[in-house]
Amino acid sequence: MFTKILIANRGEIACRIIRTARRMGIATVAVYSDADHGALHTTLADEAVRIGPAPAAQSYLNTHAILEAARQTGAEAIHPGYGFLSERQAFAEAVTRVAGLAFIGPSPDAIARLGDKIYSKKLAKAAQVSTIPGYVGEVVDLRHAARIAAEIGYPVMVKSSAGGGGKGLRIVHSEKELEQALRSSHNEARTSFGDDRLFIEKYISPLRHIEVQVLGDKHGHVIHLGERECSLQRRYQKVMEETPSPFVDPEMRARMGAEAVALAKAANYDSAGTVEFAVGLDKKFYFLEMNARLQVEHTITEMVTGLDLVEWMIRAAAGEALPFTQADIKFNGCALEARVYAEDPARGFFPSSGRLVRYRTPEEGAIGKATLRIDTGVREGSEVTIHYDPMIAKVSLHAPTRLEAIDAMAVALDEFVIGGITHNVAFLSALTQNARFREGRLSTGFIAEEYPHGFKGRDLDEAAKRRFVAAAIAAKLLRTRRAAHSEGALDAPLQGAAAFTATIGGEDIAVADLMLAHGVLTANLAGQPYTTQIDWRPGEPAMRMTDGGRSYVIQVTRLPGGYRLSQGGQDAFVTVRSPRIAHLAKFMPERALNGSSQFLRCPMPGLVVALKVELGQEVKLGEPLAVVEAMKMENVLVAERDGKIAAIKVRPGDNLALGDVILEFA
Repeated sequence: MFTKILIANRGEIACRIIRTARRMGIATVAVYSDADHGALHTTLADEAVRIGPAPAAQSYLNTHAILEAARQTGAEAIHPGYGFLSERQAFAEAVTRVAGLAFIGPSPDAIARLGDKIYSKKLAKAAQVSTIPGYVGEVVDLRHAARIAAEIGYPVMVKSSAGGGGKGLRIVHSEKELEQALRSSHNEARTSFGDDRLFIEKYISPLRHIEVQVLGDKHGHVIHLGERECSLQRRYQKVMEETPSPFVDPEMRARMGAEAVALAKAANYDSAGTVEFAVGLDKKFYFLEMNARLQVEHTITEMVTGLDLVEWMIRAAAGEALPFTQADIKFNGCALEARVYAEDPARGFFPSSGRLVRYRTPEEGAIGKATLRIDTGVREGSEVTIHYDPMIAKVSLHAPTRLEAIDAMAVALDEFVIGGITHNVAFLSALTQNARFREGRLSTGFIAEEYPHGFKGRDLDEAAKRRFVAAAIAAKLLRTRRAAHSEGALDAPLQGAAAFTATIGGEDIAVADLMLAHGVLTANLAGQPYTTQIDWRPGEPAMRMTDGGRSYVIQVTRLPGGYRLSQGGQDAFVTVRSPRIAHLAKFMPERALNGSSQFLRCPMPGLVVALKVELGQEVKLGEPLAVVEAMKMENVLVAERDGKIAAIKVRPGDNLALGDVILEFA
């Protein structure tokens, strides 16, 4: 067994590998770029070595710098994590055949066979694995791509041959979209993987994205560890995964597992890897690609099987044989994973960046019958930069049943406290309450179908209105008491004014008969008695309260004039005023909106890759205007109305902040 390993990655996966290695008694070396100086993974490891500037191409994709760090520290093996160099054959060869170290992952030959998506299609066909219709070869140019797409029939998928994770993937519905799709896919693939080869295959819709986890060793043993449902995606990247899939029956699971194992054996696969399938509503499945590495969502497979995949990757790389067979693998309960991203669901899921001025995760352990696990690579004060993937944390829940896991996930998400950046927690919370999701009726088009105009938050029902009003009243009373009394009087009974008017969503709610004593708030809300238990102190970001016998965690933010409250994907601004002040407020003039539609503003910090229009050009609704790269993804910004370009404020290569003006319309 190894005594010291180097982790050639960052963020939550680097932290995860470090913790597993520590449990195994193995010393660890972290590497970091200038953007990650002092990051969590560098403080968890036994040693940390700088490998270059912030851009990934100069640091986490710099093979020479990583191997030099291993040489300096005496590491015997390198774990690549996922992304970056994890599926790069040349890197695995440099580690094993040049540096003479162990590569904790599949062999270079297996990566060559499976990491290359074009070659893997040919291998799958030879292994009699069901494959999706498409052109098994590299796209040469636009004319070649147009001919292939016409032969296959639109819609088609343009995909990167070198990597996964949605990087370099575009769905194309017509020939007029093909040129931009090829350009963006080329750029993303080159930036993310250093390899811009593309291929094209048929896009099947509706479909489910279901993958099978495999595990092999250097002695020819390969088993599968069940499937994961990964259909919930936005911008071609996964949002929430679960195992087992609510769509897969035992017979289908056995067939998918057998094909995944057959493919892995054909490639002499000797580590953890994932075989991805496109699955139709008729339960026919087609091989998409194999990720020759660990997956982000491996955590839920670990929860239902009881196996630590990182540990078995390390043991396999050290030459140990798997001590269990397929018959030994048992699946226990259900597990669900949600990815917390720095992104804005209301603005097309564009990535966000900035400093985490507040960051608090729910406590790991039991939530009812469920067990919570948090994987994160940041802490309060960390910087989320434009250089890397915007994932903040993974939230994984294991429970006896699927609905118990979903309900526990809703509770855990409510307890997240994130300040300083835009994030997707409210969106994830809304998913847990979505009827179609709870029923398991999923497809890769789920998010676009359920939120066709973008996510604006869940509508407030009457129960939520009462809850939010009660929370705002409690916050106001407790803040007033803290200002007026000493610390020792904070638990004394407090009776409110004769009456308040709470305004929520434009609706006035009369509040009377207030009493707050020993954590119990009683009031008359719009003529109805209301009682709730409150656990909160001024300054805390989250308030715990009960309503109808259920416990809730409500995020509380004090703003000028009132409180911003959120819970379960629902969000509201509540003011609490005397009836007279509330009445007079109706006569205050509303601030006129400026002509924001006159400008195209950058929706996130990023780099201008291209401008698609010229000064004076007439544009139509939906026409591409500019391409901005952020966090390794290219984002095509389109016209939201017809107009004429009156001014162009930027040039390709410019770095933009959130809200910077790109174009001005006449």
